[in-house]
Amino acid sequence: MNNLYEEYNNVKMQGKVISEKVLNHEIYGEKFYTFNLEVPRLSEAVDIIPVILSERLIEGDNIKVGSMVKINGQYRSYNSAENEKSRLVLMVFVKEIETIEEVDTETPSNEIELNGFLCKKPIYRMTPLGREIVDMLLAVNRAYNKSDYIPVIAWGRNAKYCENLEVGKNIKISGRIQSRQYEKKYPDGTSEIRNAYEVSVNKLEVIE
Repeated sequence: MNNLYEEYNNVKMQGKVISEKVLNHEIYGEKFYTFNLEVPRLSEAVDIIPVILSERLIEGDNIKVGSMVKINGQYRSYNSAENEKSRLVLMVFVKEIETIEEVDTETPSNEIELNGFLCKKPIYRMTPLGREIVDMLLAVNRAYNKSDYIPVIAWGRNAKYCENLEVGKNIKISGRIQSRQYEKKYPDGTSEIRNAYEVSVNKLEVIE
């Protein structure tokens, strides 16, 4: 059964640890830690991706600032209470981690495959530079009757194709996880810079 759910949600990443690991929570005596992973893009830009892993995968100082690591896991969503409102938090949940000397340029450093269901109507729009883009939210089943809710964006022909898809459609995608910053403005006139995370689609298939 677990292998089935791994086919629904599979992440492979390589990158550099850029923050100290911090205790996130403990469940049934098992502690889970978070840290940020810097993942290179082909454009020489980088994505900063939050990662969560069990203490059972930590060996000595294999997870320290500056370490290069290779990760296999899943993209998970969690609800976090903030100012009495629930906020979606996205992290890569590590199933396997390996210390490496450097990023292997022969293989993708940021790869994700998802098989899930549209849970909101797609939002189609044009960017200021005239590119077609569609925003979607995908519900991906997980073991123990849980689901992860993953923001997904598609461009160009994929965006146009997804514009009129109905809620509940089964979609299979492959792409990469990306990070970006945006400015959150408040009614009192103040603002702050926040980070957003989403999956950018390379390939997309509607499962009938």
